[in-house]
Amino acid sequence: MSITEKPVEQGVPVLAVTEAALATVLEVRASEDDPGSMALKVGITGANMTEFSYALELVPAGDAEEGDAVYTQGTHGELTVIVPADSVQRMFGSTLDVPTASPNGGLVIRNPNPPDPLAGLELDLTGELPEKVQKVLDQAINPALASHGGFARLVGIDDNGPEDTKVYVMMGGGCQGCAASAITLQDGIRSMLLEALPEITEVIDATDHSAGENPFYS
Repeated sequence: MSITEKPVEQGVPVLAVTEAALATVLEVRASEDDPGSMALKVGITGANMTEFSYALELVPAGDAEEGDAVYTQGTHGELTVIVPADSVQRMFGSTLDVPTASPNGGLVIRNPNPPDPLAGLELDLTGELPEKVQKVLDQAINPALASHGGFARLVGIDDNGPEDTKVYVMMGGGCQGCAASAITLQDGIRSMLLEALPEITEVIDATDHSAGENPFYS
């Protein structure tokens, strides 16, 4: 899965900034010694399964380098935005906004270009299906979940032919009972297994989400 290359001209927004996000950024920028000279630089720093991680910082507008996307946002061009050259294609069409249901405020980036969860991995997917599933879990999925104190393991497989092969996966550790664990399974583990092993038709969550929040730590 690769992101389609899109031609990007200077001045064309790669990351759109909503009015609410603009107000937040300008409020923070106001504390700078020379606010009008500072630009918002937003770049991708990595990926965790199906989501990119980002760095947002205020830098002098003149710090933009060749190949970076540079443009203004706001009715009167109040904010200059810089997207580094190596992030442009992966961020094209994104929006910087404020969370809709977060009491702590902050900013959120909504990116229509999900990362390739298997990019850079060389998986030796030989053997029977249970062995191949375990390899994907061990080499691609669990290293990412380990940073949250969690893990995923294979519970079982229903192999009823090429059009009906179900894989049952359970999440444990810090992921069991976590409010985001079902979403992680839906958006991350499921997509990684289906992409790596096309013979699988369905990945089913076998986690006991009623076991409480983060029982791994209790």
